[in-house]
Amino acid sequence: MASLYFYDILLLSIMLIISIITILLYRKRRLPVTNWPFFGMAPDLLLNAHRVHDYATLILKISDGTFMFKGPWFANMDMLGTCDPANIHHMLSKNFPNYPKGPEFRSMFDILGDGIFNSDHELWEIHRRTIMSLLKHPNIPTLLETNIRNKVENGLLPILDFVSSHNQEMDLQEIFQRFTFDAICVLLLNYDPKSLSLELPYIPCEKAFTDAEEALLWRHVLPEKVWKLQKRFGLGKEKNLSEAWKAFDEFIYKCLSRNEVVQEDSGLLTSLKRDYEGQSGTSGDARKFLKDTIFNLMIAGRDTTSTGLSWFFYLLTQNPSVEKKIQEEIKKVLAARSWKSLGLKELGGLVYLHGAICEALRLYPPVALERKSPAEADILPSGHVVDKHTRIILSFYSMGRQEAIWGEDCMEFKPERWFSQGGGIKHEPSYKFTAFHAGPRTCVGKEMGLIQMKMVAIAIICNYHVELVEGHQVCPSDSIILQMKYGLKVRLFPNNINQS
Repeated sequence: MASLYFYDILLLSIMLIISIITILLYRKRRLPVTNWPFFGMAPDLLLNAHRVHDYATLILKISDGTFMFKGPWFANMDMLGTCDPANIHHMLSKNFPNYPKGPEFRSMFDILGDGIFNSDHELWEIHRRTIMSLLKHPNIPTLLETNIRNKVENGLLPILDFVSSHNQEMDLQEIFQRFTFDAICVLLLNYDPKSLSLELPYIPCEKAFTDAEEALLWRHVLPEKVWKLQKRFGLGKEKNLSEAWKAFDEFIYKCLSRNEVVQEDSGLLTSLKRDYEGQSGTSGDARKFLKDTIFNLMIAGRDTTSTGLSWFFYLLTQNPSVEKKIQEEIKKVLAARSWKSLGLKELGGLVYLHGAICEALRLYPPVALERKSPAEADILPSGHVVDKHTRIILSFYSMGRQEAIWGEDCMEFKPERWFSQGGGIKHEPSYKFTAFHAGPRTCVGKEMGLIQMKMVAIAIICNYHVELVEGHQVCPSDSIILQMKYGLKVRLFPNNINQS
């Protein structure tokens, strides 16, 4: 009997010790991810793929900004995730030559072809030099202002007037996507597809962007052999990507053929043809090279601007005091004039509007992440050693949500964050505010994008108060471009600030 009692005490003691060890290990394991035998951390990643950006943010916050993700042992999926500004500055600026796009990037983003986003070394320098030269042309500001204003007056406002007068709900994200698609087509191809009209026509190329960008994100989540197998047999999101690719090619080639038949001076398109004459890229096909170039510029002009506008207006619906201050600023600058009278020079004086747009881009950068690999082994400022071809994911989305970078109020929407002591616009280094990338690859169309966002924002704010539909869920989509998964469902109410 005594022996039985002894074994009971021993068993209870062992169970207590195991429990204590388990609790201590659990507390020590701060991360919401487990490195499983054989499968690595892939199960947790797949379970959280529907909220991958927020999941990555949580892990990086607990890991001081940098974390090594271990994939299945058989899949070659190990990735180093980081949102550390020092690491990002190192890769995008200080040691830029050691972090090219590389062959793996080109394989994953094959749809980009020989465009600027997919190019390295001499080809990239040709792209950047040519595009910067085009954008510095003295006629570009006037051309840009005229195109945007025409699209606002003849496309955007008629739809908003109709929706408002009929008290209808609308997806403002879709409207912005159609707006920027039409605008970039007019600018680059001298062709207005008029996707932004009352009928909201279905245009395969315009809708293909979302399918392509979702598939590209999943290429980061799935083992390379899996998505390549899906691509070969036309399965899953790879099927959507193939169909999107076909839609892009058909649309752009058709526009190029149209201009060849008309044989007229087509603005930027004529300049692009002239400046890229003799270039044929890796394919040796000059026409394909021009198509790739235009497609890359279309992505920059359509997706980043429309996404930025969508999140900006969502944040305004959640922060009415900010909307009121923007209205007051615009009203002061207008001085009883129509909003249509605001020119490019006056846009620079709208400091509060600028700060609000930067805040939206800080919290919701249109390009949520960037993939990098070193050409040679390196040591990052965080102390992490990266071997040749190590996969590195730069999480720009996570950067705006780190207290160590932006302070304890990092999750607050505060346009004042962007004011200097003198009342002007405060500059933040690009490796901290990465909405327009950083280093030599900083977006050459940054100013164009900001101008377009400001002109559209002013036109809407001067005419309407935007309210989010009650109960509508707003969250990031599972995409390379940070669109809203369920759109931005709103109602519009007339609001002429010149008469208030």
